[in-house]
Amino acid sequence: MELQQMRYVVAVAETGGFTRAAERCHVVQSALSHQIAKLEKELGARLFDRTSRRVRLTPAGEAFLPAARQSLEAAERAAAEVAAATGEIRGTLALGAINTLASVDVPGLLRDFHERYPQVRISLTSARSELLAEQVRRGTLDLAFLGVTPGFRAKGVRSRTLVRDRHVLVVAPGHPLEEEGAAGPLELSRLAGETFVDFAAGSHARAQTEEAFAAAGLHRDVAFEASHWDFLAALVRNGMGVAMLPSTFVSQLTGLRVLPVRDGPRREERLVWSATRLTPAGAAFLRGLGEGPEEAAETAGREGAGSAGSGDGA
Repeated sequence: MELQQMRYVVAVAETGGFTRAAERCHVVQSALSHQIAKLEKELGARLFDRTSRRVRLTPAGEAFLPAARQSLEAAERAAAEVAAATGEIRGTLALGAINTLASVDVPGLLRDFHERYPQVRISLTSARSELLAEQVRRGTLDLAFLGVTPGFRAKGVRSRTLVRDRHVLVVAPGHPLEEEGAAGPLELSRLAGETFVDFAAGSHARAQTEEAFAAAGLHRDVAFEASHWDFLAALVRNGMGVAMLPSTFVSQLTGLRVLPVRDGPRREERLVWSATRLTPAGAAFLRGLGEGPEEAAETAGREGAGSAGSGDGA
């Protein structure tokens, strides 16, 4: 069994066809088909059902695919570790970030990193904080930038707080609250009667505002839900309701009025990385942010003992 055969199987599974897989792997289709057939003979089982219209994994193929991916990842990591031992950084940097990140210029960081380590392939994932933290813990991501409540703790990751912030209220121009907000911070009790636009119920992105109102003994009405900040902002801009967003982020929005809130939801932006496994590329990126082994060991003691808590994707 050869790694190249595993690459071919993964390519067929991901592209859905032998022709597209051969194009991805830069080989002729006959060579790819021959190698997969050879592998199937060795395994004693067909990995794909082939028809004139489609190619799909057999039960044996479904069982083989995860192990093949893990083997390829392990081989790539081994090669990267050897290269790192000789002073060369290569492999893959897998980075995650929330879509409302404000404390870090991720595109700029990646540009600088690519210029310094051109042999490293870079992937960037955007998702909610709790999902990103879990992917870092599992080793799917090297590092991630999160937006979380101050009490957030996650097992298996180390972290550094980048900025501490509070939410502010955003409203459409001409909203009745605009004049009141100009006179000073609004009380949460004043906002409880407003119609809100927020992230989906049950998401940690929504938990920060929910917790702030609950702590004040207040209830609010969320009439509209959005999965992304740009749609949420568009709903507010069109007068469908008001919303609370991090103060460090709202400067990027246009066509909205930003009003201060007394005792608004608190939020931290954090960088997290694996407490147990970090690729050479991930370690190089971390060093570029000024996080060395000593700092990593210190934060590991603080974060590794915690348990999962509330986070958010905003």
